[in-house]
Amino acid sequence: MTSLYRKSLWVFHLNTGSCNGCDIEVLNAFTPAQDAERFGVKLVGSPRHADAIALTGPITREALPRVIRALQAVPEPKIVVAIGSCACGGGIWHDSYSVLGGVEKLYKILKKKGIKKPITVFVPGCPPKPEAILYGILLARGMVKQKQKSRIYIESESTELMISKDLIETVKEQVMSSKISRKQVEQIASIVR
Repeated sequence: MTSLYRKSLWVFHLNTGSCNGCDIEVLNAFTPAQDAERFGVKLVGSPRHADAIALTGPITREALPRVIRALQAVPEPKIVVAIGSCACGGGIWHDSYSVLGGVEKLYKILKKKGIKKPITVFVPGCPPKPEAILYGILLARGMVKQKQKSRIYIESESTELMISKDLIETVKEQVMSSKISRKQVEQIASIVR
């Protein structure tokens, strides 16, 4: 991917139903203060001219046909830069009736339609800073190395009840000294089993 976009990367900005917080930050990344054009990154007005799509907002049911059309219009090899928590995973609207979710949900729909999943860079945040957006775009362009790898940790569910030996000894001592009734012993025994 580095050799493909060594000279420049043209980006089409696509809002798919966001609150416009990320859109303001995307536009801020292209102002003279941040100056994305010094890295050869330029905003374009049509997906037909773009190498990448800067996608902001959750994928809504109403925006879905337009998103698919825009993705099909970008020539191969294409890049999607998912900007903001909503584009990455649906954000606070992930379970709303009108929202499908983030780009991963979009890719499931594209797979059903036979459209290949594009290269994707995730820029989380609500909203992400312009520097983070530039970092994501430069990562897609191959100008910087990835600082952090994503890791997913899943705890296994344990069906066993863990009881310390100290607790068992304490209960035995209380039973022996008659501080605990026979009924309470049976209740504790049923829990331990």
